[in-house]
Amino acid sequence: MNALVRFYHPQAGPEARVGLLANDTVYDISGAVPSVSSWLRQSVGRVADAIADLEALPARAEGQYPLASFADAPASDQPHLLAPVDGQEIWAAGVTYERSRAARQEEAQDGGDVYARVYEAQRPEIFFKAQGWRAVGPGGEVGIRSDATWSVPEPELAVVYNPKLEVVGFTVGNDMSSRDIEGANPLYLPQAKVYTASCALGPGIVLNHTSQWPDTTISLTIERGGAIAFEGDITTDRIKRTITELGEYLGHSYSFPDGVVLLTGTGIVPPADFTLAAGDVVTISIEGIGVLKNRVKVV
Repeated sequence: MNALVRFYHPQAGPEARVGLLANDTVYDISGAVPSVSSWLRQSVGRVADAIADLEALPARAEGQYPLASFADAPASDQPHLLAPVDGQEIWAAGVTYERSRAARQEEAQDGGDVYARVYEAQRPEIFFKAQGWRAVGPGGEVGIRSDATWSVPEPELAVVYNPKLEVVGFTVGNDMSSRDIEGANPLYLPQAKVYTASCALGPGIVLNHTSQWPDTTISLTIERGGAIAFEGDITTDRIKRTITELGEYLGHSYSFPDGVVLLTGTGIVPPADFTLAAGDVVTISIEGIGVLKNRVKVV
């Protein structure tokens, strides 16, 4: 599993670096690939070749670091991984799993007919989530709104597209959500979904030029006070939409000059009597893609 990552290392200078994660080693390839955006742009029309070029770069890396040397939490004096995005926008698809449709109907004060209809409709629900620079990386803190009473993480497989909407790979995503706000009125969706530290991505972009969902399992664990407060899992074969149709609707009448990341919906929903609290630890694991772990804070 090779992955494109962004990282900070005090020995490499004050700026974010671009690396290739291979064999539990992070290779600094910033000289050849100064940003994720630049690589996504030059991959257009040649994704397989662009990935092969990346995978050849460790031989002339500017530095290499054991993955284990990167700290669990970001700190200015410690090496740490960053969210694997820079100039990209992050969008999200909703109600792509049957369980998500049911959960949205459960939370909706009006019965949630709108969610049942979008689940069956030809056009998927797609909405803006965050600018890349706002994404929280591995070990960072994700937020719950101070004016929300029912907050949950949404563990999601994220697809990374280049500017031509060609798939270059996948990463792990957390689409934090205020269920009570969206449940009060679907028009409140932007407030329920878009706020400080509401999106986490990482640890890296696993390189895979494909139009098929990876055959894998998404798992969620929430710890509180050192004990497991919730856990669940689901397989990606439960996603109703295809990668191709989501990409086509995402790109209708809109362009992404630096590429884009699309969160593809959640099928893991904590029970209605559960809400996140400050200090909780959220761990999302996707087999073959990676593990994303974040602590919760109030924003």
